[in-house]
Order: sequence, then structure tokens, then C-alpha cells
Amino acid sequence: MKNRRNNWPGINQLSAPVVDQLVADAVDLEILISRSTNGSRIIDAGLKSLGSVEAGRRIAEICMAGLGHVTIVPSDITDMNFHIVHVETEHPVLSCLGSQYAGWSLKYDAEKKFRALGSGPARALAAKEPLFEELGYHDQFDRTCLIVETSNLPPDGLLDKVSHDCNVSPDSLTVILTPTGSMAGVTQIAARVVEVALHKAHEMKFDLDSILSAEGSTPLPPPTDNGLLAMGRTNDTILFAGSVSMRVDCGDDAARQLAESMPSCNSRDYGKPFAQVFKDYHYEFFEIDPMLFSPAQVTVHEVSTGHTFTGGAMDYGLLCKSFFG
Repeated sequence: MKNRRNNWPGINQLSAPVVDQLVADAVDLEILISRSTNGSRIIDAGLKSLGSVEAGRRIAEICMAGLGHVTIVPSDITDMNFHIVHVETEHPVLSCLGSQYAGWSLKYDAEKKFRALGSGPARALAAKEPLFEELGYHDQFDRTCLIVETSNLPPDGLLDKVSHDCNVSPDSLTVILTPTGSMAGVTQIAARVVEVALHKAHEMKFDLDSILSAEGSTPLPPPTDNGLLAMGRTNDTILFAGSVSMRVDCGDDAARQLAESMPSCNSRDYGKPFAQVFKDYHYEFFEIDPMLFSPAQVTVHEVSTGHTFTGGAMDYGLLCKSFFG
């Protein structure tokens, strides 16, 4: 099988025009643009701004470095009055793991305690995570964008550190801030449905090079100012109603194993809304079974044999308990 990694594009250069268009349409998208004192560009998509679903949709595409297409469509599920976030990518490993995955741990204590996870193309410039050594990918460009799920402005000291780690000047760094429960926040998190599947495949030691393309859908969670509720809803939409389809070239046995083993229902912690699971573990996140974080249903198409394998199932009862209970 041909190694597609040899032809991976520069994701920071690729995503830069998408970021610029987001800024150009700031008024229509209900987001705010400012500069920090060190010159970094800050995009507020839900802190002091109202934000919007469309802003979240575009931010999700920036998270995927322009290598994914995100749409919002009406649900065709009977008696389910919500919209669906649909994601497609022909570059699943690079767009999801190389960019969209929130794998950069951001910490800064000098001015005030700040803790968050960073995602987006900036990760591939800094390459701080062991994942990039596994992927064999390190990007280079003179400007970059980092997406941070937070309800607080990052201190200038952290922005200086990020720009240094990315080898760009502070005024060439754009940081997009998306609180979890904001309209933009719930949208861009739901759009991680395929990324969740790719990360699970990585944790399962599946051959990532055999994943050719992927698409996925999940319901758009209702926004909320309650942080715990927002965390619960944005996890539950994928755990209980996220559906992912992947095309692979790995042989039937591996394809069947992937489809049957990946879904969230295989986890010991499956069966309750995430907020309740979190509470039951006394809010110790790392006590939760990491295998829980998976789509509800997975379909794997093996392109060489033409066979298709499916695992898991939707649970709209649990989803409604999470969204409306």
C-alpha cells in the first residue's frame, strides 16, 4: 500500500486563508477580533461575543486545517427536532490527528493559573506531542492558528510561549477561543466525531496508513452556560448518537475487528450520561475508562474486498436524557 504521508501538504499554509475569511466575516458571525498586548490576534467566539453555529462550523474546518468539510443539516430522525453536524475528509489522519485533535497541553502560572488544551494547525509547528514523531510530520510556516476551548483569555506570557514554540512572531499567531457550551463551542466539538474515531483507532494500535477516508455525523448539542452540562452534552452526542464511516485497505479481519471493537458501548462506563459518569468518579477525569470516548456506531468499508462491517448502535433515549433531561 502506498504511503500517503509522503504527499502530506503544509497544513498551516493551507488553513491560513480559511482563518482570514473567518476574520473578514466577523460581524456576520457574531465574533469579536482583537489584539493582545503582545500583538497576537484573538478571535473571541463565545466569551464576550455571542458567537454562532456558523462560526463554529468554520472553526471546525480550521481545526481540520482546511482538509475537512463540515455541514449542518436537519435531522431526518423521527421526533428528534435538532440539527446534525456532518464531517467529511479525504485526509483523515492528517486533518484529525495532525491538526484537529486537542493534544497540546497549555499551562501557564506566572501571571495567573491557566490550563487548557490546544488544537489546530499550530500543533504541527510546535510538534510538542509524541504523536507527531509517530506520524513523521512537522510543518513549517510563518503564521499559524491555535484553537483553545476555554472561558478565559490566555495570558500574554502563554501567547509568547506558543509563538516561540511554533517559531512564529507573536503577531503572526491567531488564537481562537471557544467556550465549551457556547454556540460555536458545541458546534466545533460535535464536529470532532471523526477525530474521536481516529484517536480511538490510534489507541487500538490500528494501522493508520490503511485509513483512506472518513465521514461522520452527530446531533448538534444545545448550548448552555453550565460548564459540567456542556461537557456532558458534547461528549454524549458522540457517545450515544455519533456515527462514523471509514474506508480502509487492511483486509477483512482487521476491518471487522475495528468496526466491532471501536464503538462506545464496549466501554465499562457506557450507559449513563457523561456528566453522571464524571460525578461518579468524583470529577477525576482520568479515572474514566478511556475506551468510552468513541462514536456510538462505526461502519468500516474494506476497499480491496468490497466487504462492509458495522458495530455499535445509536441510543437516542440516553441522548435525550443528556440533552433535555
